[in-house]
Amino acid sequence: MAQKKDYYEVLGLTKSASADEIKAAYRKMAMKWHPDRWVNASEAEKKTAEENFKEAAEAYSVLSDPDKKARYDQFGFAGDQMGGGGGFDFGGFDIFDIFRSAFGGSGFDFGFGGSSQGGTQRTYRGRDIRTSIKLTLEEIATGCEKEVTIERNRPCPDCQGRGAKSEADIKTCPTCNGRGQTQRVVNSLFGRAVSYETCPQCGGEGRVITNPCRRCNGTGLERRRETVRVKIPAGVEEGMQVTVRGEGHAAMHGGTNGDLLVVIKEEAHSNLRRDGNNLFYTRIISVMDAMLGCEISVPCLDGSYKVKLDPGTQSGTVIKLRGKGLPSVQGYGRGVGDLYAKILVWIPRKLSRSEKEAMESMRSSSTFTPDLSRDDKAIFDKEKNIF
Repeated sequence: MAQKKDYYEVLGLTKSASADEIKAAYRKMAMKWHPDRWVNASEAEKKTAEENFKEAAEAYSVLSDPDKKARYDQFGFAGDQMGGGGGFDFGGFDIFDIFRSAFGGSGFDFGFGGSSQGGTQRTYRGRDIRTSIKLTLEEIATGCEKEVTIERNRPCPDCQGRGAKSEADIKTCPTCNGRGQTQRVVNSLFGRAVSYETCPQCGGEGRVITNPCRRCNGTGLERRRETVRVKIPAGVEEGMQVTVRGEGHAAMHGGTNGDLLVVIKEEAHSNLRRDGNNLFYTRIISVMDAMLGCEISVPCLDGSYKVKLDPGTQSGTVIKLRGKGLPSVQGYGRGVGDLYAKILVWIPRKLSRSEKEAMESMRSSSTFTPDLSRDDKAIFDKEKNIF
């Protein structure tokens, strides 16, 4: 598959372009590559013009929408697959609707001439399917593949999605001559204008079925329960959406499939708490371990990590394990996060007589008198707001 061009490059813009500049750039590209300007060109040139026309419409549909533009600016094409708002949803995407909206939504002919005359045969698009999937932090850390089972419309096996018994049963619509639209010419003081309407006989398809398939009643679709493998990138978060192109419902009469939209759900971890790319862990140690020092095991997503605590470790001390957090989605953002381990010292509520006497004998010792001139106070001031 060819790599997509950057949307700003498609329209000849920079990221600092204003909404008006984006619209003006699209209108320029749309006028240049509109199919009606290329009706007398070679087949190769026509195909290039059509691809460029669609590419400009897709770029404009994203950059003209503030939410989609912000997601694209931050994540690039990864924003198409993940974003709380649902990615760059092209459900119902119609390049000529985009074209008409950019020129005021009039639907009039702009004097191009040629055969398409402002419209093409209607192409159906299947509906998207939305589902959710639960992931552990370990799966999120490395990325994974998951299977999801869904019910979706698929092409009818008897008619191969045509909706008719054979190709001979599909005829060109006599009302619109296969164009899918009827035209109306209006003469006014400003000149001749041509408006277009969806053909009432074929519904914009440009064809009619004379002998529908009995199995699917002419829809070309059949409901099936199927399993799809979904590749989940590392670093996804709760509520993000992964889009699997073409795995939604099939469309009528050989149209474009919808997409499968997979919403991420995070399973709670038994020891770790997540905040963005960082992970947090709390460990309780005894007074004796705090005073004498000890070695503890910190659970990380790639296994346990041994940490040595110095004698005199204070309750509230935070230890930073660099790079032991979660990665950013597909490399966007701040890279790999960190893991913060907070140490709490457990103070016993009850002591035996001998223990209490031993503690009493040490109460007046200067060793057990708080000394805030040490580095401990600086540690508290720096780390106290992390948790």
